[in-house]
Amino acid sequence: MKITPAQAKGRGARSNHSGRYEREQRDAFDDGWDPADDQPQPLRTEVAKETARRIITRNQSPDLPFDRSLNPYRGCEHGCSYCFARPTHAYLGLSPGLDFETKLTVKPDAAAQLRRELSAKNYRCRPIAIGTNTDPYQPIERAHGVMREVLETLQAFDHPVTIVTKGALVLRDLDLLEAMARRGLVRVALSVTTLDRRLARAMEPRAAAPARRLDAVRALSEAGVPTGVMMAPIIPGLTDHEIEAVLKAAGEAGASWADYVTLRLPLEVTTLFQEWLAAAYPDRAKRVMKLVRDTQGGRDYDPAWCRRQRGSGPISHLIAQRFEAARRRAGLKEKSLEGLRTDLFHAPAAPSAQMSFGFGRTRRRRLPRAL
Repeated sequence: MKITPAQAKGRGARSNHSGRYEREQRDAFDDGWDPADDQPQPLRTEVAKETARRIITRNQSPDLPFDRSLNPYRGCEHGCSYCFARPTHAYLGLSPGLDFETKLTVKPDAAAQLRRELSAKNYRCRPIAIGTNTDPYQPIERAHGVMREVLETLQAFDHPVTIVTKGALVLRDLDLLEAMARRGLVRVALSVTTLDRRLARAMEPRAAAPARRLDAVRALSEAGVPTGVMMAPIIPGLTDHEIEAVLKAAGEAGASWADYVTLRLPLEVTTLFQEWLAAAYPDRAKRVMKLVRDTQGGRDYDPAWCRRQRGSGPISHLIAQRFEAARRRAGLKEKSLEGLRTDLFHAPAAPSAQMSFGFGRTRRRRLPRAL
């Protein structure tokens, strides 16, 4: 469903079409009956609660460096116009468009469920990735604090974790991250797609400004937390000219490694991104989409394993060569999970249900008979 500019103000998507599983599609139109002074208001963020049956999601994807992940939220208020996770909102009967960034779901019992799953006798420790589908440090985390509770649980179990975020709110948890880093249990990546504040504001309307993300990289690195920068995604014709500048800034901020992903436009994302591109950058929309298709075998998206992340063809190869050269000049390493420890993992003792009041256990004694 098309949305008026007033309703979409401050958001990434420009429409709210029904999900692909819905039987009906709705189209808004002006019937001339609305009073002139009754204009639609900007959409507000709505948050629903979900009780998760399982909190750890597993995958067997051969092109991913992790086999398990965790998401404290569904949907993401950052509203990135290119977000490849948008189609997951269709599973909830909602639109991958504006619903994805305005109708969110929080999992308030995520930490408790995580404790139960980590305590299972058959659990085998491997790093858990957070931030793979939606951002754990999106704005609503300030009110709900689910990510902090999850980190506290992982710390209690000495469980390794990797975090990817666009949120400067990650610095709120610097005390936990610093303590976990000393034990080799955490790695953090800030996603920096552009240094252009205007472009970032249009493309990622509610994410932290690029300078604030780099400030977070600096603060984390200075605290001893292994920190890198993800340029994800690189958009040919729109942000690829910034590869060298982004990596240079990352190195100067103290990042230790860098990685990237080229633009992915699965399912509904291709329509949503093209709508945004036509509205925000009409002068280059056709050229950008031509270059994107050149990296995707002539299509909007190539879902094949090991090609979906980096694309294929001459333009993709050129991006890879430039990124590698810029990474080396900036003194940055390649992303790696090496160094994250799994040998420290343990299940902490469950707290006693009865308070001892400090007296400890007592033994019953038979009193002597009176003389």
